[in-house]
Amino acid sequence: MKKTLALILALVMVFALAACGEAGTEETTPATEPAGEETTPASVGPANVPDVTVEAKLEFGTGSSTGTYYGYGSTFATYLTNNIPGISINAVTSAGSQANIEMVDADQYDLGFVQSDVMSYAYAGTNIFEGAPLTGFTTLAALYMEQVQIVTLDPEIKTVADLAGKTVSIGAVGSGVYFNALDVLGAYGLTEDDIDPVTQNFDDSVESLQDGRIDAAFIVAGAPTTSIVQLGTTNDVYLVSLDQEHIDALIEASPYYSAYTIGKDVYGTDEDCTTVAISAVLIGRDDLDPDVAYAIVYGLFENGANISHAKSAELDLEFASSITDVPYNEGAARYFSEKGIEVTAA
Repeated sequence: MKKTLALILALVMVFALAACGEAGTEETTPATEPAGEETTPASVGPANVPDVTVEAKLEFGTGSSTGTYYGYGSTFATYLTNNIPGISINAVTSAGSQANIEMVDADQYDLGFVQSDVMSYAYAGTNIFEGAPLTGFTTLAALYMEQVQIVTLDPEIKTVADLAGKTVSIGAVGSGVYFNALDVLGAYGLTEDDIDPVTQNFDDSVESLQDGRIDAAFIVAGAPTTSIVQLGTTNDVYLVSLDQEHIDALIEASPYYSAYTIGKDVYGTDEDCTTVAISAVLIGRDDLDPDVAYAIVYGLFENGANISHAKSAELDLEFASSITDVPYNEGAARYFSEKGIEVTAA
C-alpha cells in the first residue's frame, strides 16, 4: 500500500513539473519580439536616465500585430517603462496611421505611430481629412524609414502595371497604406477602378495571399516586416519594383517620398527591389507634458543601443528632427536643442 501511494505521489509530481515547464515556456516567450524582427536581450547595459521628474501612464497606438509599428513600438515602450522612472507606456495594436491620429486628437491615445504623409494630410486638412484638419497632436521624433512593399507570390507580376485587373490588398481602412497604394498606382496611370481592390491589414493580406484570394498586397512598413518574413517561410515571395522613371515622377508629385532599395538578402529574394519610402513618426497629444515628451525622446535616443529591435540602429538625430510641417512638442524640441539642433516647437 505504501509503495502504491509513493508511486502515485511520484506520478503527480512528474505531471505537475511538466505542466509548470509548459507554462513557463509560454510566459517567457517575448511578446514584443515578432518572428523576423532582429532582437537582442532586453538591455545590454545600464540605461541612460533623463534628469526630469515625471509620472505618466500613456496609451500608445501602433499598428497591426505583425507590422513593424507594433514590433518596434511595443519593444521600446517596454524598455522605457522598465528603465525610465515615472514612465509607463502601454503599446496597443491599432488600424494604423489615420486611426492613430484620430485617437490622439480625441485624447484616446497619448502617443501614436504615423506615416509622415498621413500626418501632413491631417494637419493641413487635405486628402481624407479634406476640410476637417486635425491639429491636436505634435511631433516627438521621426524614427526610421518605412518602405512601400508590393508583395506577391506570382512571379508573373513584375511591375506595377501588371497589377491591372488583379485582386490587390491596398491596406486597412484608416491606415496610411491606402494612400501610398493610390499614389503608386497613380504614378503608373492606374486607379482603384483598374484593379479589384480589397482593404486588409497585414495579417489578413498575408493569409489571403497564402490562400490565393488575392494576387498582391501593398505593405508599408520597415523592412524586414514580420508578416512578409512569415509568408516567406512557406512560399516563394516576390517584391514588385518601381522603375526609376516612375519613382522620379512620384517624388516630384509627392516630395515626402524617397527612393529606396530593399536588398535581396532582406527576404532572400532573387534580386534587389527598388521602391520608395516615407518616414515613420512618433507623435503625441498636443497637451502632452513637455517633461514627459523630453523623457521619452531622451530615453529613445540615449538608449538606442540597449533597445532590443533592429530599427533602433536606424535612430538618427538629423533624421529625427527633419519634420517641418507639424511642430514638435516643447519637450522634444528641448532635447534636440541640447544636441545643437533647432526645430519648430508648438
